[in-house]
Amino acid sequence: MTLLVVLTIVEIVLAVGVIAGYLIAIARRLDSIAGNLGKVAFGVRAIDTQTAAIGPAVTALNGELEAITGALPTVAELAERRASRSG
Repeated sequence: MTLLVVLTIVEIVLAVGVIAGYLIAIARRLDSIAGNLGKVAFGVRAIDTQTAAIGPAVTALNGELEAITGALPTVAELAERRASRSG
């Protein structure tokens, strides 16, 4: 009877040891992943900072392009008139 109790305790200690080992390995891997995610977040913030000026510039460019688009029919008509006079 005592042998079974001792073997059961040894088995439980081994099982707990294996589980603890896996948990330590998982914790190390998660720590590594957290470090990599921190680097990625830093890079994304840098990209956001570098490209912050694009939004307002695109808005201004779109306004200018709309003005050009509005003027194109008039320009085309003038070009046709001038071409018909020359030809």
